[in-house]
Amino acid sequence: RIAMMIVGLSVATAAGSSNKWPIRAPHADKVPASFDCEMRKAAYDYGRKLLPRLGSFESLYYALGLNGPGCTAPMRGADATSPFQPEPAPSGSIFVSPAGDDEGAGTEATPLRSIQLACDRAAASAARTVVLRGGTHFLSSTITLNASHSNLRVMAHPGEVPVVSGGVELKVAWRPHDVGRRNAANETTNVWVADVSGVDDIPGLQIDGVRATRARYPNLPGGIEVSPGYGGMVSEKDADWTPPDFNKFGPVQFYTDNASSHDRPNGGWFEHYMIGVGGLCSVYDPPVSYWCSRHPSGGGAFAFRTPSGVTPKSGALPHAPYKDPSGALFFVWRPARWANWMFEVGAYNASSGNFTFGKGGNQGARGENRGGDFFVENIYEELDAPGEFFFDTKAKRLYLFYNGTGPPPAAASVVAPSLRTLVNISASRWAPARGISHSGVTFRAARYTYMDPHGVPSAGDWALDRVGAVFLQGTEGVRFDACSFERVDGNAVMVSGYNRHAAITNSDFAFVGGNAVAAWGYTNETASDPGRPGERIENYPHAGVDGTDGNHPRYTTVSGCSAREVGLYEKQSSFFVQAKTAQSTVSGNVFFNGPRAGINANDGFGGGDEISHNLVFSTCRESGDHGPFNSWDRQPFLTTVRDGSASMTMAWREIHHNFFIDNYSPQEDVDNDDGSAYYKTHHNFLVYGGQGMKNDFGGHDNHHYSNVYAYVGRGLGVCSQRPGHEDRFYDNKLVLTGNDVGGFACDGAAKTVVHDNEYFTASGSIAECKMSLPDWQKRGEDKGSTVAKLPADKEIIGWARKLLGF
Repeated sequence: RIAMMIVGLSVATAAGSSNKWPIRAPHADKVPASFDCEMRKAAYDYGRKLLPRLGSFESLYYALGLNGPGCTAPMRGADATSPFQPEPAPSGSIFVSPAGDDEGAGTEATPLRSIQLACDRAAASAARTVVLRGGTHFLSSTITLNASHSNLRVMAHPGEVPVVSGGVELKVAWRPHDVGRRNAANETTNVWVADVSGVDDIPGLQIDGVRATRARYPNLPGGIEVSPGYGGMVSEKDADWTPPDFNKFGPVQFYTDNASSHDRPNGGWFEHYMIGVGGLCSVYDPPVSYWCSRHPSGGGAFAFRTPSGVTPKSGALPHAPYKDPSGALFFVWRPARWANWMFEVGAYNASSGNFTFGKGGNQGARGENRGGDFFVENIYEELDAPGEFFFDTKAKRLYLFYNGTGPPPAAASVVAPSLRTLVNISASRWAPARGISHSGVTFRAARYTYMDPHGVPSAGDWALDRVGAVFLQGTEGVRFDACSFERVDGNAVMVSGYNRHAAITNSDFAFVGGNAVAAWGYTNETASDPGRPGERIENYPHAGVDGTDGNHPRYTTVSGCSAREVGLYEKQSSFFVQAKTAQSTVSGNVFFNGPRAGINANDGFGGGDEISHNLVFSTCRESGDHGPFNSWDRQPFLTTVRDGSASMTMAWREIHHNFFIDNYSPQEDVDNDDGSAYYKTHHNFLVYGGQGMKNDFGGHDNHHYSNVYAYVGRGLGVCSQRPGHEDRFYDNKLVLTGNDVGGFACDGAAKTVVHDNEYFTASGSIAECKMSLPDWQKRGEDKGSTVAKLPADKEIIGWARKLLGF
């Protein structure tokens, strides 16, 4: 069965020098296997403490590799319990059942079939409650709620699990197509075909609730839901890339805000708001980006561009030339694996093997002249591995390489995701939708959106599609509690524009195509914006810097949630990402198994966020750099968040009491990248990574204190700052694999403030600022710090347990 192929609890094998549990850090060989095992056991305990409702938390247990070899621990805990503890539905509630009838009264005995109809009726009633019965509710259109639905409650019937699906249930009669032949991939073929009517496309396929994989090369032995790590790709060296067409869209229009009141002095780094409109950034909608501005700066900075085609070398695509690749898609990593682009095929020359790219290349904010590792999908000739499917849009035939013996079971549910958005709650900031809640509902089978319009939300590396299985805009006090988001192919939740106190609590996200939760505000950069149809956008681009109009998310809460296996399609995806968003709270969550940074702050817009009491690990499984948390602050914005008055300075962000494990990334648990400022990172247990603290390219006011760093390469690596904005590193315990405190400002007018740390190394000695610690301290520096030999595993884990209270 396909379900046998796609094992969500599997852990992909990491590339690296260690045979321990997936650790890809360069210093992995210096990590004692005994510590690694005890640390994972502690992480399991902490995760179960954070989310006791998940009982033994089986997925966490297997993701931590506690079933051996070399590290075995019992799976502990009671059975999982639903966080949804419903109160009796009030009198007058409207009931909905998949077997209901819209001619009914909507009572429990005669339920409706349409959720939309039920919501509209309930909004006009005193009870304002919709009760969903168990089973799958297939939607023919998006459920749309607005201000008139304020204070509406949508809840699961007690003891039942309603599933809201954006898919179309296909009626298929399978017949053999290519069965019993040994193919070039050394597989015994078991391909079946069915004629399909009523759909124009099958962008994804779920059989008995589990994804099949679109026909592709290279194949994925575990299917789309198991991370291939750095595998499953054609090497970038096996292709010649067609250079970017710099004249494709005409010239770019540059804008830099030089208003003196908007200056953000920072030694020449990221001092002014700046964008470019048009040019190669016309692939975005709206067509604007920092990376098309006149002088983008930061790590690896240059103007945006993408290759315009590719010619795979001989043998790179062994089933080419293709008969009809018109529906093919190329998935291409940007070199260094910072994001992946997707391209349609605009033209194909079978003789030369050249593919000219059509639509696409807008899925990341950073560009390059060439592509990186890649794969191709949705080509009939690549239907050669169990679990793959291909839909012939012209003949309306669905082909499935069934992962089992004989034909696919006639009783199996076959669903094609169709709707992009299942629930859209939209109003305006002047008349918002208030107090709408959903509880105990499962959302499933939203279609992929990676070929939809994307925009560059600010000056981080992310590009986003402003869409989600649940979409919020113009809301106050909206809540999703005890819900599940399973196998949605785009973003699960998009918090867009004006939202106040949106809350996603006690909910679970699994096998998500994009981000689990994304929050993205607006400023007025261009004349129009597809996210604000019909709205008059004034004073652009001058108002692009101005966030004081409040058209952005504030006080968003993500708490008590689990999220795993995100970014199955778009690799620049996180468990939580925010841009032009302020004062978010991300607390008490367990996040693991993602392709890129776990939590991402794409800019410093406003600040005032709190990230606390989370367990995050196995991030960056398929990409380079980052770790559990990543931030940038390349683009200054004017907001009132800091103290109520208009200011270019953000409020402090706090990252505290987290258990972060940087087991895949070679960098840091907390990666404060280009320009990041005003961070207080304290009382965390931070495991692995190249260094404990980072700031670069104009970053400043970064304070790390009272943390425990376990087997990091060195203590810190930061850039120089201006006087009065120095980084601070104190009262930390550091178990190091190296013998140097790190790189920082040892002298000058803005020395990094370092004191009262406890360093532990294999030798029992350590260097600091090119001299021994005792010699450095004789100069009056790093007062109160000590160095000793490496502590026992039990002692380190004891520090963590005391620090985090478990």
